Amino acid sequence: MIRLLILLLLPIAAQAEVVRIATYNTELSRKGPALLLRDIDRDDAQVLAAIDVVSAARPDIIALQGIDWDLEGAAVNALSQKLRAAGLDYGYFYAAQPNAGLETPLDLDGDGRTQGPGDAQGWGRFTGQGGLAILSRYEIVTEEILNFSELLWQDLPGAALPFVDDRPFPSEEAHQIQRLSSTAHWVVPIETPLGRLNLMTFHAAPPVFDGPEDRNGLRNRDEIRFWSVLLSGDLGPVPNGPFVIAGDANLDPERGEGHKRAIRTLLTDPRLQDPVPTDPSGSSATVDWKATGEMRVDYVLPSRDLRVLESGVLWPKDGEPLWDNAHRASRHRLVWVDVALP
Repeated sequence: MIRLLILLLLPIAAQAEVVRIATYNTELSRKGPALLLRDIDRDDAQVLAAIDVVSAARPDIIALQGIDWDLEGAAVNALSQKLRAAGLDYGYFYAAQPNAGLETPLDLDGDGRTQGPGDAQGWGRFTGQGGLAILSRYEIVTEEILNFSELLWQDLPGAALPFVDDRPFPSEEAHQIQRLSSTAHWVVPIETPLGRLNLMTFHAAPPVFDGPEDRNGLRNRDEIRFWSVLLSGDLGPVPNGPFVIAGDANLDPERGEGHKRAIRTLLTDPRLQDPVPTDPSGSSATVDWKATGEMRVDYVLPSRDLRVLESGVLWPKDGEPLWDNAHRASRHRLVWVDVALP
């Protein structure tokens, strides 16, 4: 009888497991290499504010954008240690060299000059400026990570590269070396209480700051389209099992500039679900750019084979304790989703 009761309770225990996944553009990037590590070590006010925001959300897994990459992973490790001191123990992290700031010998932005921040594979003053990182309470299966950062833009099925007067912009040579990812596209397997889960993360280029050739707008479109192409099997075998896309798409489905169809198509893809997280006021906005206002550009999108329990945008009301630090940390807002097995 006792054995039967245990067997009956096992599925209930499994279903009771909940994993909180978040994405947060910290905007912690600095203007030179090693400056972020310096500021983390000296308890810079913005760094401490970002730690307070993450601590308030308490995600089990978080995808971070706007955090500078270094070869030894020193900055991400130092941030992880600060979070541990604040009560969040992320035993695993992953940060690989992004395309941001990765130098090329060509003029990639068409300004007639080379070796500027716009001539890197992704905009950046130095290698790794404004990279990505993943922090996790659960084991990251590093040997099985899929890193698509070297995929050439022209090799993405259905890619739309910039042209002016039927000529490649800024040149055919640029098209031959230009990578798709302005920062990175990763598929990161994580062993969670729900089983293995693939975290799919990216940070797309903003669809502005270009000219009539629409280079940035087209690139943003294809960086978002990448996930649908991947899930369709057009880039090789489709990753097995449940997944969550978490990152900064830099595109609102309704407001601002850019190719809206790209993000609308992703949000309505039948292979995933969009819980449309909101803040306590009911707004789904995840960033406030003063020039253009509030927009939804940061997303956490679980696959259909996961059950969404709750979701939210962490943005306190005026006068609440976290208000000052939320504003001090970043213009972006942390987005989180709680998932479980069906």
